[in-house]
Formats: sequence, structure tokens, C-alpha cells
Amino acid sequence: MKFIRVAMMPIIAAVGMLVPNTAFAASTFYGITTHVSVNSIKVQNPQSHQTLAFEILPKFDQVFSADGKTTYQMKAIHAGQYVGIIYDQKALGMRHADKIYLLTNANQKIMGQ
Repeated sequence: MKFIRVAMMPIIAAVGMLVPNTAFAASTFYGITTHVSVNSIKVQNPQSHQTLAFEILPKFDQVFSADGKTTYQMKAIHAGQYVGIIYDQKALGMRHADKIYLLTNANQKIMGQ
């Protein structure tokens, strides 16, 4: 049994190197909210004109002020607001929001990022 575990270690390490690290890392996207619904949010970066859509999981409650000290409900997000979204693509490769920060202007960054 110990021999099997030792023999499997290089195989597991090789598979781990083949999986891109970006698939598991969280990213941050800043922009203006163009669409908000119960299960999705769409944000456009005014500088690059890139628009990304994010799925919102049921019972999502990770909406914060820019400093992270105040929490909000999802209904506080409206089209035209600047937001910072921390997201990943772990769940079936779909881009989904992990945390949303309400920002006051386009130049503000999330505290601690």
C-alpha cells in the first residue's frame, strides 16, 4: 500500500502542473455596473471598454463598502455604480462573483488588494 502511494506522488504532481493556476486564482475587475439581476451582474470597465458578466449564486451576501467595513444587501447595487468584483471561474468554468465592493469613483481601489 505504501508503495502505491509513493508511486502515485509523481503522477499527482505532474497533473497539478498541467492545470493552469489562473483557473483557481481569484481576480478583480473594476467598472461601472450596466446590468443587475437576481442571478447576474454585468460590469463595463470605462478605460478598456471591456464588459464582463458574472453569475451570482443563490443567497449571495458578500457586498461591501470599499473599505470592507460596511455590508450591504444586493438591492443596494444599481446600474451606473462603480464596483470592484472579486471573482473566479472554479464552478464549471463559469465566471462568478465571490465579493462585490461598492466604490465611490473610478480611481478608487479595494482596500487590502
